[in-house]
Amino acid sequence: MALPVELDPRAEEEARAAVLWYRERSERAAAAFESAIERIGESPVTYPVADGELRRLLLDRFPYGILYAIGTSSVRVIAVAHLHRKPGYWRGR
Repeated sequence: MALPVELDPRAEEEARAAVLWYRERSERAAAAFESAIERIGESPVTYPVADGELRRLLLDRFPYGILYAIGTSSVRVIAVAHLHRKPGYWRGR
């Protein structure tokens, strides 16, 4: 069951910064990064539980994890976390 994806404002900033960084290097890489967020909405229960009720999609070609919660009517992305920087910084969100 597909659900709309909503991003926490801080997660949106993180995603935007990452996409811009990849776009400067490769439009194809930026598009692949953006499609990961869409995949979460298409099949939210596919990815494992990582922290409490949060699930995490680890991106194959990028050092990022997308942390999200499944609600009754949408998926809420809590963080687009670079995996080599400040582990767990998003926990207070």
